[in-house]
Amino acid sequence: MTTRIDPVEEKINELKKQTDFYVHEIKKTVEKLFIPDSVNIISYFTSSFNISYNPDEESLCLGSYHIRNIGNQPITNPYLCIKLPEESPFSFSGRYVYEHFAPNLKGNSSWERINDQSSKEEFWLRPIGKTTLEPNETLSFPNFQIKWGHNFSYSGSIMGFTYCDQLKDGVVVLNPINLNGISHTQEDENE
Repeated sequence: MTTRIDPVEEKINELKKQTDFYVHEIKKTVEKLFIPDSVNIISYFTSSFNISYNPDEESLCLGSYHIRNIGNQPITNPYLCIKLPEESPFSFSGRYVYEHFAPNLKGNSSWERINDQSSKEEFWLRPIGKTTLEPNETLSFPNFQIKWGHNFSYSGSIMGFTYCDQLKDGVVVLNPINLNGISHTQEDENE
């Protein structure tokens, strides 16, 4: 007695064989692409929000900026830039020091702001005591805050850029923080 294979089952088996072939070919191609001295990093934000819809209260974004060396070579002298939109209602704060601070205020896990203190839109930061980021290592600027009020509508993206000796043009953050909302007073006017 012969068993007849259902046409759908036959098609599934055919597609499985085709997929297995493609996966095998991709693996062979990737093995040929080995790059002996690869410099590659990614940077990304992690964040949480406390959004207030009361015009008398501020909203808050708590975030951290992470730099991960996904290459197979160390990177040297990493630093980053967190950029707020021009003329936005967002204010930035974080745990960083300035060059003129007393040495006892600068710990090895501190970050130093290296651009003009008066800039409210760009925050250039470098880690103190960390000049090399090894392969598969992550460096983080933790627990920054972005605050804004709801008395006006707001919209903008918080951008991030990572630089090092090997990547002078920088690498943009994978996931900018996008913020937008309409104030209650503007909603009332639109109705």
